[in-house]
Amino acid sequence: MKNDLVLGVAGICGALLVAGLLAWAGGQHGAVIAGQPLMLWCAVFAFGVQWVVFLHAWVARTEAFFDLTGSVTYVIMIGTALIAAGAFDARSLIIAGLVVIWAARLGPFLYLRTRGAGEDRRFRSIKRSFPVFLMTWTLQGCWVFVTASCALAALTSARHAPANIWLYLGVAIWICGFVLEVAADRQKTAFRMKPENADRFITHGLWAWSRHPNYFGEIVLWIGIAVIAVPVLQGWQYATLISPAFVILLLTRISGVRMLEARAERAWGDDPDYRQYRDTTPMLIPMRPRR
Repeated sequence: MKNDLVLGVAGICGALLVAGLLAWAGGQHGAVIAGQPLMLWCAVFAFGVQWVVFLHAWVARTEAFFDLTGSVTYVIMIGTALIAAGAFDARSLIIAGLVVIWAARLGPFLYLRTRGAGEDRRFRSIKRSFPVFLMTWTLQGCWVFVTASCALAALTSARHAPANIWLYLGVAIWICGFVLEVAADRQKTAFRMKPENADRFITHGLWAWSRHPNYFGEIVLWIGIAVIAVPVLQGWQYATLISPAFVILLLTRISGVRMLEARAERAWGDDPDYRQYRDTTPMLIPMRPRR
């Protein structure tokens, strides 16, 4: 219990510190509401929503609405920033639209997947501890804000720029990442729907070229958002370009790839077919499998 308390407090403080510093940096040269940077209000909203929903989650001991809450937070936060900043130029509208499209697709997809499975196995032990469970929801608030920080800085920036190569290139990159993520998710969903695949691992389609193509797609689309945002950032706002790097760190070192790889090793580590797949297929970046 003591270790859970220390871990929870440390995680919460770390998340608030990171988000606070990025809110300050992204708020420079940006819109101000009630005497405070709009970026700061976005951070407060991101954490506030998670904490409110956490209260229900703790009482009900459920993680059912975890991913859906994160996605809803993205949509409302981006929409509010767009309206509050009065950012109705083409670049701002495109950035907001792309983030909303991504969140509106991913949130319901993850919610329905968890509902179909009956649980999210990541939370089996987490939801038993109040400080650790609260920390997890707080980290989601940090994830939402930091990931969207580059988009938010662009929406709230005092600088505006006409459509240019950065905009077109960023949109193209985002489309590539989004298509890759959606296609990979659909392939895996179709695979899992067949009863005979209940205890098997997918090795066809995009999954023959990467063990985690959906995560690679998500990384690519956030790089696209950052590319679109570059021309309107200035000063400390450039610190928000950490957004794609944060996504990479989160998906490869904290959750996502790291957790799934460990789970796969426990399930199929002794299976010669899995070992061959693991040793010949790139972990993240899709490439032709090694022979």
